[in-house]
Amino acid sequence: MTHTGKLAIVTGAGRTRGLGAGICRKLAEKGADVLFTYWGSYDAEMPYGEDFEGPDRLEAVIREMGRQCEGIEVDLTDVGAFEAVFAEAKKRFGRAPDILVNNAAVSINDTIETVLAEALDRHYEVNVRAVTLLTQQFVRHFDKKEGGRIVNITTGWSQGPMPDELSYVLTKSTSETLVYTLQSVLAKKGITINAINPGPTDTGWMSDDVKKGLGPLFPQGRIGLPEDAANLVAFLTSDDAKWVTGQVIHSEGGFMN
Repeated sequence: MTHTGKLAIVTGAGRTRGLGAGICRKLAEKGADVLFTYWGSYDAEMPYGEDFEGPDRLEAVIREMGRQCEGIEVDLTDVGAFEAVFAEAKKRFGRAPDILVNNAAVSINDTIETVLAEALDRHYEVNVRAVTLLTQQFVRHFDKKEGGRIVNITTGWSQGPMPDELSYVLTKSTSETLVYTLQSVLAKKGITINAINPGPTDTGWMSDDVKKGLGPLFPQGRIGLPEDAANLVAFLTSDDAKWVTGQVIHSEGGFMN
């Protein structure tokens, strides 16, 4: 198991069918202990709704694998949350994390005609500020000469225009900007940083009509699943990927935008 002895922090993992939960399960399968964050209030606003039992189920599944797992409910719009997450890692696991997966995001559709200042600010707080300052905390706490891994989950904004998700794409682009900007600085500290665009992924938000419309755009005959992105996260956070940094990988199964 390639991740034995490693500790991973994964944000945005409150839903059983979600991308974050899939990443947690895969890292645990590879041998990592996992601390994940979730925020039920945001999920409750979304069409898919809050998965009230999701965090407990995820903890139970990972513990059944023989790994240590803790889930904490954290509002990443709170500026005190970033230090608190890493303080909890130290308290509950007794060590600093080796892996950070910035998966949590705010994504509420708007356009140039409908965008509001409040919406932009809300997207900024999680998609820009939280990602940046969680990365900062990871760098500050990383206490090894090598083996640090940061993976940001991004979106397909650079592959084709997404005018109906304006606030989201404007702020989510930070996930890639950080990769490009920090790659050389973090390499000197023994940390790699990469981003993954998983493409449209069936995490419970897709209606039957959405699936019907997207289906023909996937030449492999199926829509992306959380496990697809999780497999790539597992590779990028392994020792096999120690020479891979500064990359944005579009892992979309040939999706035709």
